[in-house]
Amino acid sequence: MGRLAVVLGSSATGMRGEAIVAAAAEHGAAVLQRHGEGYHLPHEIDHVANLAALAEQGCDRVLAIGSVGSLSEELGIGSFVCPHDFIALHLGITSLGDERAHTVPDFDPRWRSEVLSAWDEPALRDGGVYWQTVGPRFETRAEIRLIAAHADVVGMTVASECIVAGELGLAYAAICVVDNLANGVGEEPLTVAELEAERDANAERLRDALGVVLPRLGAVGR
Repeated sequence: MGRLAVVLGSSATGMRGEAIVAAAAEHGAAVLQRHGEGYHLPHEIDHVANLAALAEQGCDRVLAIGSVGSLSEELGIGSFVCPHDFIALHLGITSLGDERAHTVPDFDPRWRSEVLSAWDEPALRDGGVYWQTVGPRFETRAEIRLIAAHADVVGMTVASECIVAGELGLAYAAICVVDNLANGVGEEPLTVAELEAERDANAERLRDALGVVLPRLGAVGR
């Protein structure tokens, strides 16, 4: 069994992320902050370099944490979702330069099942469709209406990672943390200040959850 990698996103930047990083590293996982030192905007992230570095460290599994917007009021702020599929029709990302790039990407079913079985609290929704947008701006209300007809959450990074991870032989599953209702979904307008406040609260819950689940995942045979 190879090493487990935990990829952390914007919920683990700055001071709020130090405890999350420590919780992951404490249990022997390789920890990668996808936005890098400081903060690289989502469309500037080098996903190929990030995932290749994990492969070079002997990792064979990736548990990715992503900050997302919910596309329905029923899936409220603070929800945790383990998506089973994604939509990212605009992406042209690949780590390969020949016909091998004609892959069929997917969240790894076996690894995803292991993550779901190991998870405890907070409650984790099994399944959902992740829609990746380009970023770094948030979506318009009209865009959200279109997206919401086909997906459950919206973000800017997870689909790219999933594609590249599969090409590099890394089993990939994601935990998406709902930090906001997407633009136009809630009664109040989306603001960055509100998003940041919810991320702080969710980061504490994420830290506690990883402290429980990572020892279980480290013991899972493959």
